Amino acid sequence: MKKNLKRLAAYYKPYKGSFWLDMICAIISAGIALVIPFAVRYVVSNLVNLPESQAVTNVIITGVILASLIMGQFVCNYIVAYIGHVMGARIETDMRRDIFEHYQKLSFSFFDEQKTGALLSRVTSDLFDITELLHHGPEIIVISVIRIIGALVIMLTMNPWLTLASFVLVPFMIIYAFSYNNKMKKAYKQNRVKIGDVNAQVEDSLSGVRVVKSFANEDVENNKFQLGNKAFLKAKRETYKYMGGYNAGLKAFTAMMTIVVMVVGGIMISQNALSVADMLAFLLYINIFTEPVKQLVDFTEMFQNGYSGFERFVEIMDIDPDIKDRKGAKDLVNVKGEVTFDSVSFNYGKGNDTVFNDISFNVPAGGYYAIVGPSGIGKTTLVSLIPRFYEIDDGSIRIDGMDIRDVTQKSLRNNIGVVQQDVYLFMGTVYENILYGRPDATREEVVEAAKNANAHDFIMQLPNGYDTDIGQRGVKLSGGQKQRLSIARVFLKNPPILIFDEATSALDNDSEKIVQESMDRLAKNRTTFVIAHRLSTVRNAQKILVMTKDGIKQEETEEFFESVG
Repeated sequence: MKKNLKRLAAYYKPYKGSFWLDMICAIISAGIALVIPFAVRYVVSNLVNLPESQAVTNVIITGVILASLIMGQFVCNYIVAYIGHVMGARIETDMRRDIFEHYQKLSFSFFDEQKTGALLSRVTSDLFDITELLHHGPEIIVISVIRIIGALVIMLTMNPWLTLASFVLVPFMIIYAFSYNNKMKKAYKQNRVKIGDVNAQVEDSLSGVRVVKSFANEDVENNKFQLGNKAFLKAKRETYKYMGGYNAGLKAFTAMMTIVVMVVGGIMISQNALSVADMLAFLLYINIFTEPVKQLVDFTEMFQNGYSGFERFVEIMDIDPDIKDRKGAKDLVNVKGEVTFDSVSFNYGKGNDTVFNDISFNVPAGGYYAIVGPSGIGKTTLVSLIPRFYEIDDGSIRIDGMDIRDVTQKSLRNNIGVVQQDVYLFMGTVYENILYGRPDATREEVVEAAKNANAHDFIMQLPNGYDTDIGQRGVKLSGGQKQRLSIARVFLKNPPILIFDEATSALDNDSEKIVQESMDRLAKNRTTFVIAHRLSTVRNAQKILVMTKDGIKQEETEEFFESVG
């Protein structure tokens, strides 16, 4: 915990000026709060025996001083609220940046095991609670400590015995608070897990809404959601049970302290051991003492909420990317495109069966090779090893004789273009989606890429041409149109190595013909890997790599077609 708190505190470093201004204003505000009961005691005890004119003058002077102090407190409270919240928002922005950048470093293996909704909750609700803690936590502690210690010191100077009597319940209050502390922490952490599950279910259901409706399975999705939603409610109910006991108990303790002061103070007044002015001031100071106790109650809830969120934040940040650049890795430049697999073996992790073992083949620069085999044999996984989306276990993969593990990931992937069956288009316009292939390209280059991908004509028929919004994941476009945009994106990128992963398998014959023509134009003079089930897609291949459970064998295109009839 100490290590995590140190990491949490490090986020204050860029905002030390705001932090200390916030703390100074919090200290001043707390100090002014301690002065007011003392002024009431002064008025009640010292002015009653003065002549009327002098008493009025002193009361007015005291009132003006207090009003000035209140105005100062107003300014300090405003600074605490405004500067503190801005600082918290900036820290939240920094943390969101850090976790998002870390997500980008993690490999496919990580995302294969995660739910998108759960990852999303760590970037949204978790971070909000963390920054609420970072903003309010220090000021609550400072204000509460000053008020509690200040009230205690002033009360001791007025009457030590009444002070001791009023604080007799404090040890029991502390024991009670600690007994609930760990239970609340566990409950809040469980809340995080359950809301992540709910987010994942919502994201999954909404992403697949067309499938849901096509099978008329709205009730199925509602039931699945209700299961997660009820599990979250159960976790929340458990949290509120402990929170209710915690809050109710501490409020009862603070009320009992007031009663103790009233009873003991009343007895002392009857025995002339305490003045009415001191009794009145004592009751006001008890209120000043109990108010920060309530704030500490809120802080405890906030701390459990925020710290459990930070633990989940740290869980992600502490995941070491399993694919990273080696020390001294060089940029891959002047790529011709020769790709060599040398005794490559791979599995998805410990405890999983080997996907393939001892795979070796060589594709010359500019070669056009097709990869075929039954579903699930590992064709997509094989080509995903080339851009290092997954890391091999044994052997090596070389491009132009250089091991891909000895080059930077960025330069490696900049030289490889991937066109997949499941096209992913981002929210935005046609133009923005093609530009994604090379963000510094000119509009003329974007249009030229679209023409090469046989996409320009249909784009110009859209309502706003290249500036047409295509909706979530390109929902406003047909499958063939989306595929041509993805090919245009790769045309713009202009890589020397291409991977077509069943890029036409989901298209009708007419769309396939147009897309195939685009692919053939794109593949010209580039090293190309084509994964396909349709024979029409592999007819132009120079060689066919046939994957089986026993490994991989190379066949000439003519021989392959003769073998399949």
